[in-house]
Amino acid sequence: MTFKGAVNAATGSRTIEWIARAGYPVNGLLHLLIAYIIVRIASGFSGEADQTGALATLAGQPGGQVSLWIVAFGMFALAMWRIAETILGLHPGEHSFAHLRESPLMNRLKAFGLALLYLALSFAAAQFALGVGRQGSERAEGLSARLMQTGGGKVVLVAVGVGVAAFGAYFVYKGASRKFLDDLTVPGGLLITVLGVCGHVAEGIVLFAAGASVIGASFLRDPSRATGLDAAVRALGETQHGPALLMIAAAGFAAYGLYSFALTRYSRM
Repeated sequence: MTFKGAVNAATGSRTIEWIARAGYPVNGLLHLLIAYIIVRIASGFSGEADQTGALATLAGQPGGQVSLWIVAFGMFALAMWRIAETILGLHPGEHSFAHLRESPLMNRLKAFGLALLYLALSFAAAQFALGVGRQGSERAEGLSARLMQTGGGKVVLVAVGVGVAAFGAYFVYKGASRKFLDDLTVPGGLLITVLGVCGHVAEGIVLFAAGASVIGASFLRDPSRATGLDAAVRALGETQHGPALLMIAAAGFAAYGLYSFALTRYSRM
């Protein structure tokens, strides 16, 4: 059996499929926690409105270590499915011979990008479970500062910023055009459609702003602005209508979180 054939056989397993689906409610929980943190920031409290802040919130709860390992496992399982999609194309579970079909390169690249994101979240959750999450966050900011000292490092940061901004723009397009409905096994319905549109558009706008903040930070040599999502949320809060915009962003992240719970049952695999 070839490597692609082995991957295809794995995606044909209902057990493996449902293990991968377990990542969706985990992702939904992280989005709801980020929404909660954004609401707190809008109300004048401190916090990190990104995955690090969400993981830190989990770590501070009773049984937090167990919850963090569940997050790490769920994100890793979802990442492995995205890697399978990178190899076989989208929705390999729907095709008995997915390893023999042609799949657009762009679809594989999108799957690979999501795989990297989920792996990063899995690794971060494991770090928090082991008690070194904050140190990892501080090292990331230190790495940004070091990259800013060289021309090649700036190119890397700008490339990362462009990638995040592009991903955000795609999310806005996917939500506004309702393309996300193509990822569902059901027509959608009013509730799922509203959650999907609001969630994709709101998160896409914030991600685009996060990418722009990384690009700007690389030229300003300010590593504190290269923290992506959290920097974008803080910048949003500093605008004239900051608190209101933050509440809208929080509602969007909460909507995407609830949409992720729906994906647990209705996502095409």
